[in-house]
Amino acid sequence: MQSTLRRVLNLLEVNNIHAGYNSIPVLRDVSISLGKNERVALIGPNAAGKTTTFKTVMGLLKPKKGTVELEGERIDGLSPNKILEKGLALVPEGRMIFPDMNVHDNIELGAYIKGGAKNAGDTLDWVYQLFPILKERSGQLGGSLSGGEQQMLAIGRALMSKPRVLLLDEPSQGLAPIIVKTVFEALEEIRKSGTSILISEQNVRLALEFCDRGYILENGQIVMEDQACNLITDSHVKEAYLGI
Repeated sequence: MQSTLRRVLNLLEVNNIHAGYNSIPVLRDVSISLGKNERVALIGPNAAGKTTTFKTVMGLLKPKKGTVELEGERIDGLSPNKILEKGLALVPEGRMIFPDMNVHDNIELGAYIKGGAKNAGDTLDWVYQLFPILKERSGQLGGSLSGGEQQMLAIGRALMSKPRVLLLDEPSQGLAPIIVKTVFEALEEIRKSGTSILISEQNVRLALEFCDRGYILENGQIVMEDQACNLITDSHVKEAYLGI
């Protein structure tokens, strides 16, 4: 009964996945859940497997074992495009915008999925409300933006597919503190809109203060899972990630 209840409540379920690159294993028996309208942090050192986890969820990397489910439906055998259509979107590490395309066109690319054009204008207006600077820069080339503006652009592009789950890989990386504050204020508005958020973030304190729950990923394995408020006071987390 408990497992059935968990399946109903959780929007995204990563179940015991093993994944890697060719013969090199990276993830071992990783399980993560994300509820509706929930914010969850994936914390770990560099090369722990956080990006590999996101790639596996998005179908960019096929798991060698285990499953990925969205509301009880397996999606680990689908192409990235089909997973995007199902309601998952990834803001990748490094942003991956198109530098020779203007801001407006970069954002609109996010709507080019099956059914994505429906109400795209309303979604675009919402993106511009979240990030007014993008509207001001709409005619500029993406490559001419600052790092913070490019991060906003990458998030805005992902939102155009109207995701139910938004995955963010290191969104504060390389950004000035005032821009980080702007980005995370926008993420709070995105969460209020009903989008669940799974976030990987090197700024551990920021991530845990923002999120409801968190997982600690070390050497390709989940070593700890708890409410964010408990993790931020845990002795291992404080010593390894908070420098306390």
